[in-house]
Amino acid sequence: MAKPSGPGGNGNSRPENRAENDHRDDELERRRQQLEATLATRRQTAREGEKSTGSNGVTGYGQALKLSSEFIAGIAVGVGLGWIIDRLAGTSPWGLIVFLLLGFGAGVLNVLRSAGMVTDAGIRSPDKQSDEPEKK
Repeated sequence: MAKPSGPGGNGNSRPENRAENDHRDDELERRRQQLEATLATRRQTAREGEKSTGSNGVTGYGQALKLSSEFIAGIAVGVGLGWIIDRLAGTSPWGLIVFLLLGFGAGVLNVLRSAGMVTDAGIRSPDKQSDEPEKK
């Protein structure tokens, strides 16, 4: 077996290969410095964004509590109305079942409205930035 030539054993001991390697090294160094500058800019922007938003954890818990209470309230109102109708009309358990399902739907709708996913007239598409509802 023939041994590779050159000081590093990679066969690149000729002067033109060294110049090519130097050119590649210079290009890689330039790209690395450009990447570091871009990352430093993005890190700075991210730090400024974190400072301006405040405590996201507390507002997240508040939003979760709000959404869950709206969902549970919708179901509770549906069950309550169904139970009352069953008692008055003697149609047990059909009023409870029907109004439980209606309460579930109302709870889901309340959560979607509160989260900003649904407006009064229709579903808001995520790609549109306007506040007008989507028309069908």
